[in-house]
This record gives sequence, C-alpha cells and structure tokens, in this order.
Amino acid sequence: MDVFHFILDLTERVLEGHGVTHEEASRLIDLEDSAHIHALMAGANRIRARFHGERAELCAIVNAKSGRCSEDCAFCAQSSHHQTKATVYPLMGVVEILEAGQKATEAGARRFSIVTSGKGVLRDSDMERIATAVAGLTEKGVSVCASLGLLTPEVASAFKKAGLKRYHHNLETSRSHYPAICSTHGFQDRVDTVMVAQRAGLEVCSGGILGLGETRSQRLELAFELRSLPVISIPINILNPIPGTPMERQQPLRPLEILKTIAVFRFILPDREIRTCGGREVNLRGLQPLMFTAGCTGTMIGNYLTTEGRETGQDLRDIEDLGMEVIR
Repeated sequence: MDVFHFILDLTERVLEGHGVTHEEASRLIDLEDSAHIHALMAGANRIRARFHGERAELCAIVNAKSGRCSEDCAFCAQSSHHQTKATVYPLMGVVEILEAGQKATEAGARRFSIVTSGKGVLRDSDMERIATAVAGLTEKGVSVCASLGLLTPEVASAFKKAGLKRYHHNLETSRSHYPAICSTHGFQDRVDTVMVAQRAGLEVCSGGILGLGETRSQRLELAFELRSLPVISIPINILNPIPGTPMERQQPLRPLEILKTIAVFRFILPDREIRTCGGREVNLRGLQPLMFTAGCTGTMIGNYLTTEGRETGQDLRDIEDLGMEVIR
C-alpha cells in the first residue's frame, strides 16, 4: 500500500474507534516527504474535528514562584544548577494571583494555572496561600489548574477540597530518554504524581517537550506512555534553548517535523486534548496556525514561565480564520 492510501486507511480506522499500533505510528513518524506530511496533517485534522469539533480551548498561566529549583532538568531556566538570567522571586500574594487569573480569563483563557518552581510545595504557609488563591478564583468562576511539582496524596486532596479542577505535571520526555534530562528525580516520580492527582479526583494535564535530543522513536514512546495514563490534556512544548542551560546549543526542530509529530500524537491519542504551549512562536514561526490543522485542540496564550508569548489577538484571529471558535 502506498503512503497516501496508508494514511487515508489509517485515518478511517481511527475515526471508527480503532487504535493505532506502534508499527503504524513508526511509519508515520518517519515520513520525510512534505506531501506525505501534509496528507498526514489532513488526516489528523479530520480526527480532531470528529472527536472535538471545530473548537479551540485557550489556557494561560502565572509564574507564581520563580527560580531556585533544586532539580537539575537540563532545559529549565529556573534550576539552581544552571547559570541563567531567569528572574527569582518568592510565592506571589493571593491578590496578585487573583488579578493574574482575572486578566487571563478576560483575554479569552478558559483555564488558568498557578505554576510554582521547585520539586514540590514544601511549606504549609505556601500551601495555604495557594489553596486560598484557588478558592478565590473558583468563586469567580475560573476553571483553575495548578502545576506545583511532585504531589503527595495529602497535598492533592487539600487542593481538590479548595476547588482545584486540574493538575498539570509533564512527563517531559520518554522513559528511556529521561536520564539524559534529569538526575535529581526519576521518570517514575512523574508518573506517580500523575496517578496521585487522578486518585484525588483531579483531572490531569501531562505532556512533554519536543527537541530535547530525543529520537523519533522516543517521541512515540512518550505518546504511548501518555495513552496508558489517565491524562485528559496533553501539552506539547517545543524546546526554546535558554542560555546557561545544558540545552542552550541544542539544534531546533524543523517546523514540519514539529507539525508531523503533533499529527502523529493526534492519531495515537484521538480523544485527548492536545495543546501547544511554550516554544511554538520561535519554532513554528509563520506556520503557527497549522498546529490546529495538525490536530491541536487548544493552545496557551500570554507569557510562559521565563519567556514571552505571542500577542493574544493574533491567536484569536488565527482560530477565527480557520473557521473554528474559541471555547469560552
């Protein structure tokens, strides 16, 4: 079977509810010809439309506590192991977090996440402040997420009680590639946090970063690991190399390679939310609108943790131009 017929046949089978095998996904991820990649994206677009409709969901974050993280993740500007120019400050006050959440929702974000640097929430006073902010945002009708590092069942339950809807904790990369990315904790620690959040009754958002020196096969490994976990939303970040980190000289991925990978993730994970986040501006450049036709159901707006994002009006215009609507 030639490539075009293979993609068409596989698309129809996914639309009928059948899963993609690792062998089939391998054939997709290794596509090189641009015409084949565009055909793959067309299939991914059909799958997105069938399972999620012509809608896009926007989310936003606040970097509520920055820098001095004890972990040595090779890509991270906030690690105390690296010499970067990332801003360092303690946990924001409740009012600051509430104002950031209000601003994000007014800009069009349906979800707002409180993000803190560090291995996890270590101090009771910080936990209480974050819980108060979660409760305040929930009272205002904001759908609140949080990304606070590794979780214990007790902490997860406390935030659930405060009104937290969803917990974010990326796997970052595949299990086999993880030792090359971080040595201060293991891949299983991240999987365990996903399970702790889910058992506490929280929705789980977990994905990874493309361009960390992983192979295509390892990208598939990450996708299939995510398929096996109770993950609702999958953020796809693309490495934006930060000076002072071990990844500062990492070669960027080509835009079509990124779009192809997003499309393959959509074939493997047809019913999950897939959203693009950090690094899309510098890596996809003028092809950013195509992330939706490659299978994305949403994106992050505004600024990221230590880098600036795109002007939100441009994202809203792209979504409208594609004939999609923003979920409010």
